[in-house]
Amino acid sequence: MPKSNYSTVSDFIPLGLTDNPELQAIFFGVFLVIYLASVVGNLGLIVLIQVSPQLHIPMYFFLSHLDFVDFSFTSSVNPNTLVNFLCDFKSITFYSCTLQVCCFITFVVCEQYLLSIVAYDRYVAICSPLLYVILMPKKLCNGIITSTYVYGFSVGLVQTVATFQLSFCGSNMVNHFYCDDVLLVALACSDTQVKELMLLVIAGFNTLCSLLVMIISYVFILLAILRIHSAEGRQKAFSTCASHLTSITIFYGTIILMYLLPKSSHSLNTDKFASVFYVVVVPTLNPLIYSLRNQEVKSALKRITEKLFGCQVTEKSLDREASEDKELWLI
Repeated sequence: MPKSNYSTVSDFIPLGLTDNPELQAIFFGVFLVIYLASVVGNLGLIVLIQVSPQLHIPMYFFLSHLDFVDFSFTSSVNPNTLVNFLCDFKSITFYSCTLQVCCFITFVVCEQYLLSIVAYDRYVAICSPLLYVILMPKKLCNGIITSTYVYGFSVGLVQTVATFQLSFCGSNMVNHFYCDDVLLVALACSDTQVKELMLLVIAGFNTLCSLLVMIISYVFILLAILRIHSAEGRQKAFSTCASHLTSITIFYGTIILMYLLPKSSHSLNTDKFASVFYVVVVPTLNPLIYSLRNQEVKSALKRITEKLFGCQVTEKSLDREASEDKELWLI
């Protein structure tokens, strides 16, 4: 890298969500509680899936990686944000900002494709249940996950290198609560046309591809739900799908708002508060929506609880609950 391309900025100052000390204290408490819930929920489900043989199927294999990405995604931002809420002088070093941008982009891309993979997995399980084991072998699942991480890291690395090759010689104040790639580009002193085009094309491609897979998968899933004879079963399945689609809408809605729509269509404050949903809220909601509502996970959790604390869980009750949801457990 030419010497002239190195930044003269040694650190960046994230301005945060507000400069009001009282509101900062409130935000600290809210962010801390939600972040801890996200950590416990995501890591707890990863451990539960690993120690429960009945959950060693492709569906939970993908969900465990979704939990890992959610944990990593929110952890790339929240610890530094929590520290800044308590500090009068907010700062993040140049290299820490670089690492945060790379991790953030990597896990956002992985999240997009994992959500589409989970949707496709459920489409196969519901629409082709007899061929599910053949269509989703372990080798294929491992290959899909490996490809997702490799591709996500590649995108994160390319975008980060492109950003930090720019010259930063003016203001180092980032009007956000983390190092946002778009806002960092806006601070650059050098020509940013190539980087801005990269942001638009890569973000648009990843969003369109992953969203298209999810939309097609859920259309077929909804058609399968309509064929369920039980009215109660249809209502429960629609409720589950609605919760999935709510989480997806929040995640993709904020990404489209921040990275694909023209900046003139919304304010920076709107961007900041919208990003709270997909950086803080969505990684906490996903374990609840995708895993803890599932009867198989509930049963596994009850069995682990019984082993650890000696609580009595009636196997007949568990079997009855599982049989009631046998038709719907993959949704």
